[in-house]
Formats: sequence, structure tokens, C-alpha cells
Amino acid sequence: MSSSDSPTLTCPILLEWMNAQQMTTRKVNFKSGLLRILRNGFREMFLEISSEKSATHKFRLKNIAVHSKFMNEGKCTINFKDDNARAMISNAPPSQLVEFLKLMYIKLQGESAAKISLKERLEGKGVMEEISPLTSKEVTKAKDKLAPKDTTPKTGLAKKRPDRGQNRDQSAQPPSKRRCLTTAIETPLTPEQQRVLQAVVSGRNIFFTGSAGTGKSFLLRKIIASLPPDSTFATASTGVAACHIGGYTLHSFAGVGSGQGNLKRLVELAKRPHIAQQWRRCKTLIIDEISMVDGRFFDKLEYVAREVRCNDKPFGGIQLVLCGDFLQLPPVSKNDNSGEGQAKFCFQSEAWDRCNLHSYELTVVHRQSDPVFIDILQNIRIGRVTPEIISRLQATANHKVDSSGIIASRLCSLTKEAQLINSSKLENLPGPMKEFQANDGDPTYSQTLDMQTPVESVVKLKVGAQVMLLKNINVNDGLVNGARGVVVKFSTEGLPVVKFRSGEHTVKYEKWSVKVMGGSILSRKQIPLKLAWAFSIHKSQGLTLDCVEMSLGKVFEAGQAYVALSRAKSLASLRVLDFDPKHVWANPEVLKFYQRVRRSMMALEMIPLGKKK
Repeated sequence: MSSSDSPTLTCPILLEWMNAQQMTTRKVNFKSGLLRILRNGFREMFLEISSEKSATHKFRLKNIAVHSKFMNEGKCTINFKDDNARAMISNAPPSQLVEFLKLMYIKLQGESAAKISLKERLEGKGVMEEISPLTSKEVTKAKDKLAPKDTTPKTGLAKKRPDRGQNRDQSAQPPSKRRCLTTAIETPLTPEQQRVLQAVVSGRNIFFTGSAGTGKSFLLRKIIASLPPDSTFATASTGVAACHIGGYTLHSFAGVGSGQGNLKRLVELAKRPHIAQQWRRCKTLIIDEISMVDGRFFDKLEYVAREVRCNDKPFGGIQLVLCGDFLQLPPVSKNDNSGEGQAKFCFQSEAWDRCNLHSYELTVVHRQSDPVFIDILQNIRIGRVTPEIISRLQATANHKVDSSGIIASRLCSLTKEAQLINSSKLENLPGPMKEFQANDGDPTYSQTLDMQTPVESVVKLKVGAQVMLLKNINVNDGLVNGARGVVVKFSTEGLPVVKFRSGEHTVKYEKWSVKVMGGSILSRKQIPLKLAWAFSIHKSQGLTLDCVEMSLGKVFEAGQAYVALSRAKSLASLRVLDFDPKHVWANPEVLKFYQRVRRSMMALEMIPLGKKK
């Protein structure tokens, strides 16, 4: 039985009983409680709650209410109305909690409602057994029940509106039940992604990598959902990357400011009460975009962790989950007077070797489907350029990737260059300009939100503006992060109506949330659009673009050309204006590191399994 099908869940549980006035009369707190879904011989379902140190409690799963609004945060409350009791679940791995509730809900749909006589009960069918895993037939049946029913009258006559209480059992399911089921039915992990997830759940320190489009961010979100929220801290090297995974910036989590200064000063900063509490609570530290973290800062962080946690193990005994591609963008050197010198990669730090990281590489590319283009990108990634690759990329200069008024976004090496193109193009458009002001939960943090969310505090648009969508709105309709469009008008409410490749769509305000030091959550509501005549290669990392144009003549970093080219879905949607093989190279130290990673992975696979004979 896979973990996703398991009728059990282990997490903290608070069990309460109430009197007729709904006042709590008794409490039992399970720090590590075990929930099991059981069924007796009469096919009646029960929820069993137990632990090693407390008595076992069973509740009939009938006439219950499930409050699952915060299940994606690992929280849920189940009210047992007949027993006047409730179980408050907390700090459960969100994905396991969602699967557990889905299993319970679907099994309840098939529960027999037959009456059972006292004689039958006395004859013994009361032995409890764990329920069986879900079958595809059960899932399909449950999805059919949730599907909206066709209410169109078969005749031209309008039907009389029924009373509110009429046919209540046959009405649409409550949103909470629908959310419980649909949230859990998602794209499954590939075998190599599943292997990484199992390594994380087993407690290993891991580093996983992969070329652009192999699903690193997708897997990272699955990993976060599979761990207890209270002791798992998801971080990233940049604010935007942290926002995408719902976490902190690494510097914010560590509480050491910019990371400049000596070790003694950094430890003092990290030992401030609210920061130290965060460090001590952390059992798993996730760092996305690890390739952009300076190795010197990584060494400092490892030392701070040991000092604050009073633990001499690497990183103070914290489990590390590191994700990134060192063959993309490197760490940035700060121009300061610290005297620390050039930034170095994390794998060049002393802490990297001490942490005993198990390395994994994702190889299945999901962003592109054309094997020829995938092969070109894999060669460009390691700095290899053949005459055939040169010929194919130079031929894209004649591609017509513009369509329906949507022109290709131009990727620039410098952010300032992209900003200049966007502002001048917008100014040159005729017609009035409309401004959209962000609604920030705390206006004093607007500058922080500017850096840590992908959307700006003020979005300026005109009819004819080339824009890019900054959030997944409707994946099935192609309204995803990175989708390109053009503003065709403004609605009667003043909202931009954008023509995407899939059709016109009125873009409404969306919400972003950012975690900051101390556990506070900042929020911003804004139109999820950005001017897209041009943007920098650095800002494009992680995006998939419908149509893209680039000039690689000003590339100044290893991996920059690869990041730019790998944003395109296919050769047909790509236009390279001045391809020169001199602008394609990979850092030799990184290439040596990946050779070591692959050798260690091969050695791991060759280890014989099973007992020695």
C-alpha cells in the first residue's frame, strides 16, 4: 500500500468532549497521535485515535462535520456530532492530510446504510480491520458525484425554483468536500521524482538538480507538502523564488541581515530570541536556487546553525534539502569593502562536504517535447556547440513567432536595458494610461513586497501593451505563469481585458503572500501582469514563454545563454537574432562537480540490495 493510499495518519491531535452547552468537559492531547480508518464486519466505518501513552478512542464516522479550510497548512477539525466530541489535527504533512481526508470522504460515499439488528451485532461481526486502498472505480464514482449536473430544462419552459430544503441530498456537494477531493487529484510524480521524495521523507540530507524544465519547482512543492509544517522551513536565495514556494528568503530565515561581518556578530544576530526559536524549531531546511547562494555565506550559515542550536552536528543536526542547477545562473558577488573576495559556489564550501549530501539529478524534461530541441539545450547547458546546433539556432532568426498582435518578448542580458525598452514602448503607444495600485496588507512593507513578489506596486498599462501573466489562473485554458498577451481594452469595471493565445480574458486582482522574519505573513493584491516587450535573462529564470526573441551578443556569465534559450517551449517559438557560439560556455568547475555527482549516483545504484549470502 503506498503512503498516499494509507488509511493512517500520524500527527499531533487534540481530542475534546463537550457538554450540551458546547463547553469543553474533557481533553486528551496526543503529541504524536495515530489516526486509523477502520471498518467492522457490517461495513461501518470508524476513526480510531491512539498513541503509545494514552488510551485508544474510536468514533463512528457517521453524522460528522469536517472543517478542512486549512488542510493545506496541515490543520483540520473533525466534529463527531453523535459523541459530542471533536478531533483537532495540527502539524500534519499537508499532502498526507489531504490524501487521508480524500480516502475517508470517498469511502464514506460507499458506506452501506442497511439496518443491523441486535442479534446480528451479538453474533460477532465487530472485528475491526483497516479499510482497503482506494480503487480507480471508487475515485471515478466520487468525481462523478462532484461534477456539476446539467440543469438545462429539456423543454422550452422554465422550471419552477425548488424550495431550499427540497432534494438537499441530491444537491451539489459543499465546497469543502469538493476541494478535499480535487486538491488531491494532481499530476503524479515521475519515478525519479518519487525517488527524491522518498529520500527526503526518510530523513536524508539531499541535493537534487536537473536541467531547465525537469520539474524541480513542482517536486519541491510536493516535498514541502509531505513534511510537518511547524518544523519545516522553505527558503530560497531570492525573494521571488521564495514567494513561488510560499517560503522565506534564506537571509530572512537566518536572521543575519546581509551576512556580512565576522562569525561572532552573525551568531549574536541569530541568537535574538525570536530568531533563535525559529532555528531550534527547524528540523528540515529547504533551500531553493542553491546555485545562487554564495559558498562563503553557506559556510557562515552552517556555523551559525551549530552555535545557535548548541549541536556540533553539521548544520546543528538540521536535515537539508537543496535544489538548483549550478549550470544556470551563478552566485552574485557584492561590490562592497568586506574584503571577502569573489563569490564561490556552494559545492566549493567546506560545509557542503561536511553535510554528507545525497545527490540526485532529474533527467526527464517536461517543458519541451521536441527531442531535437531538448538535445540542443542539453548540449548548450554544458557549453558544447556543434555545427548542426549553430545552423539550427541561426535559422531561427527568420522565424515568425508573432501572432494575433502578440509579439515575442525580448530577453536582455541587463535588467536596465529591459526596463528602458518597456518604458519607451509604453510611452509611444497612443491613448490614455491606466495605473493599477497594489493593495498591500501592511503599506510599510511595500518595498519588501516589491523585492519578494513578482508583481510591482504600480502597474501601468495602455491598450496595445504587451504583457505577461504572472500567476496560474486556469491551467487548462493556458492562463499560466509566463503566458503572453496584449491588452485590447478595459472592462466597465476598469480591469484590463487581455488577448492571450487561448482567447480574451478579463484579468482580475490576485493575491500574493510572503513570509518574513518572525513568522509574519505579508500580502499584496495586484493585477498579475507585467510589461513584456522585454525583460532580463535573470528575471526570466523559472518561466516558460509562449514566444521569445533574444540577442545573445552581450552575454557576460556562464550559463546565461542556456537560461535564455531554455525559456522557449520549442524551436518554432524561438527567434535568436545573432547567435554566436563564443557566447556559449559552462563554468569548468561546475562541469567537474557534475561529473562527481553522476559518478556518486552511479555508485549508489550499483550497491547490491538485500541481505548478504
